[in-house]
Amino acid sequence: MIAYLRGEFTFMSPGLVHVDVNGVGYEVQISLNTYSSIQAKKQGILLTHLLIREDAHILYGFFDRPEKEMFLQLIGISGVGASTARMMLSSMKPDEISRAILLGNARQLESIKGIGKKSAERIILELRDKVGKQSSDTNISQVANNSLEQDALNALISLGIARPAAEQAIRKVMASEKEEGQIEDIIKKALKTL
Repeated sequence: MIAYLRGEFTFMSPGLVHVDVNGVGYEVQISLNTYSSIQAKKQGILLTHLLIREDAHILYGFFDRPEKEMFLQLIGISGVGASTARMMLSSMKPDEISRAILLGNARQLESIKGIGKKSAERIILELRDKVGKQSSDTNISQVANNSLEQDALNALISLGIARPAAEQAIRKVMASEKEEGQIEDIIKKALKTL
């Protein structure tokens, strides 16, 4: 397996880059996100994934690790191929895809070319736990844009409560509250609903 390439970018387009590594030219398929990150550079490092099919060996390149990890998770889903995963990563950044998955936002995923309703629901179903675990491992909360809710969610997760249950409890508390209270009150009320 080729883990990464370090070399000179001899040709570049929004979907493809040629990387010269000590005189050997590699053709690497990239997303628009990677292209926008490297377009001004003459040389650099691309993390890679080699996809071996019966009729081709295709090298995919990524500017950073979150994009590569999201690509690998997406191609692990039945019905989502490498081309679809690359299209998703060209349309949305990895953290935006993660947020859509965590929030169960199938419509946002459906807005990507090549993703239908069933595919979007399958992606959410199969990746929600994986993405949720990664987010909680790095203490990133996707529950809402409200920092009070995020802080409460992080507190519940640190107490050992599973993310889906914690999110549901916080949503119930916030829906019943007419005005924002203190974080301690939200956490206590959420604990009572569990």
